[in-house]
Amino acid sequence: MTCTDAQVRLMMRERSQGRTQQQASVKANCRSRKTVAKYERLGQLPSELEKPRRYRTRADPFSADWAKVEQMLQASPDLEAKSLFEWLCEERPGCYQEGQLRTLQRRVAEWRTLHQPQVANLEQVHRPGEVIQTDGTWLTELGVTIQGEPFKHLLIHSVLPYSNWEWGRIGQSESLAALRLGLQSTLVKLGYVPEYHQTDNSGAATYQINSAETGSGRAYNPGYLELLDHYGLKPRTIHVGCPQQNGDVEATNGGLKQALEQHLLLRGSRDFASLDDYEQFVAGVMTRRNERRQARLAEEMAVMRPLAVAPLPIYQEVRVKVNRASLIRVQNNTYSVPTNLIGQQITVRLSEWQLDIYYRQHLIETMPRLVGRNRQQLNYRHLIDSLLRKPGGFRNYRYRAAFFPAPVFQQAWERLNEWHAPRKADLIYLRILRLAARYLESEVAATLRWLLDSPDRWDETDVERLFHPQPLVVPDLAQPAINLARYDTLLREVVR
Repeated sequence: MTCTDAQVRLMMRERSQGRTQQQASVKANCRSRKTVAKYERLGQLPSELEKPRRYRTRADPFSADWAKVEQMLQASPDLEAKSLFEWLCEERPGCYQEGQLRTLQRRVAEWRTLHQPQVANLEQVHRPGEVIQTDGTWLTELGVTIQGEPFKHLLIHSVLPYSNWEWGRIGQSESLAALRLGLQSTLVKLGYVPEYHQTDNSGAATYQINSAETGSGRAYNPGYLELLDHYGLKPRTIHVGCPQQNGDVEATNGGLKQALEQHLLLRGSRDFASLDDYEQFVAGVMTRRNERRQARLAEEMAVMRPLAVAPLPIYQEVRVKVNRASLIRVQNNTYSVPTNLIGQQITVRLSEWQLDIYYRQHLIETMPRLVGRNRQQLNYRHLIDSLLRKPGGFRNYRYRAAFFPAPVFQQAWERLNEWHAPRKADLIYLRILRLAARYLESEVAATLRWLLDSPDRWDETDVERLFHPQPLVVPDLAQPAINLARYDTLLREVVR
């Protein structure tokens, strides 16, 4: 019978106390006294008697091709076992079965261990209050929705490496606006300022330079340096392509994602009524995680500087001129604005989620901010009147797609093109679109869906007749007569 080291030790202890072999075997849960006699005779534990197996229990299915596989691994160490297995199956059809993939994966893993050196992670010594690390980590994989719509987003995540205290804010890109929002919110929440701020080489913090004198490299963005100077932080970045140098925040990213996933499961729903509700949920998870870090956080606070400055505005102001097409270009993206601003200089307050359009001190409009480059966001309500004055410009308009706010509108335009000449079809469609701009777009869309199912021809008058928008009726309110004598009566009662 095979015994464990613990059982043999128990047997020997019982024997040393005068127990018989039978009593010792019963005490150690062994079925025979012969087992006790065996280990008394050998004087060794079971683990000391084990000998490594130096023979194979079955034939190696890859023996004929392993030399080729080894040569390929030496030439290209990044090759995966699955790719090598697929190559072998193509080279020698019928020689290998799908179930042998795992065998090859073990052989390749063994070869890597014996022949392929790796870069070791060097554990760092963290000093309290020295640095705060910031990184953007995508949370779209959590499957969160806002009012039923998929929500693509990331978290600008900041961590103190010594205590692992963390905070962050939701963003839609790793932009300077998002970094400003995340870092400022973290410092305000913390109430203290460390010596350094460390981040990766994202476009929010650095930009590429190519100089004949200094060569290529990266330099800090002026806006990023302005943010750090305001709080008295010194910039520090990791080397390009070395995310492990931001190891603490990278590791905490994974832990936070796992915690968010678990709390979403406990919540029972991944849908939120608004972005604010979702941010409160994320903040609640981080707050609970920070509760276990208060002791080491206190050590950091003891050596950090108290936050003594007010936060900077979370937006960036840019001055642009509205062109003759009633368009503006902000950070390589195009937006439409009301036509009464054509030719005027306007101020755009650019934050992470939106653009606020100001003319002098007047807020004209707020619109979502585009992410990326060379994208367009045109509001047909801004330009519909101009197109009705020049309907001939619609068909070849560069941004015509923006004037189909829903698929049913494009289907209606295509149907009109089947019935009418191009100019007349465009004119009818633009008049229908003006109804959507003046009233409810959803109601006009519903009317178009009904008309598209009809075999009869229709135009904008039919849409207006079926839609039948009711004019707003403002009720006449009678102004009540005010008797000031009642106030005198009230004052006399108070005096008494």
